[in-house]
Amino acid sequence: MSLHTLNKAPSGSSATQDCLNALQAGDALLLIEDGVYGALDAYSALFQHAESLAVDCYVLSADTDARGLTTLNPLFKPASYSTFVELSCQHHPVVSWA
Repeated sequence: MSLHTLNKAPSGSSATQDCLNALQAGDALLLIEDGVYGALDAYSALFQHAESLAVDCYVLSADTDARGLTTLNPLFKPASYSTFVELSCQHHPVVSWA
């Protein structure tokens, strides 16, 4: 089970699609930095594949707060830095998509 971290906005690069293509059942996905824009409802269709695989999806709360994002896709659970560390310890490998 891998942890995928994604730090690019969906509109800014191909990293989102590359990440989504690599997801497998049992993986976890954490949106960080500008990647948190992916948790906006406008991008919900992009993450249907993750939902169909029952991938646990998280979004780093510190980064959503820093960007003033308040209304997010309910697929994404808010994560603290402690959650980030826990996920990193629970999943191998940790794959960073940038």
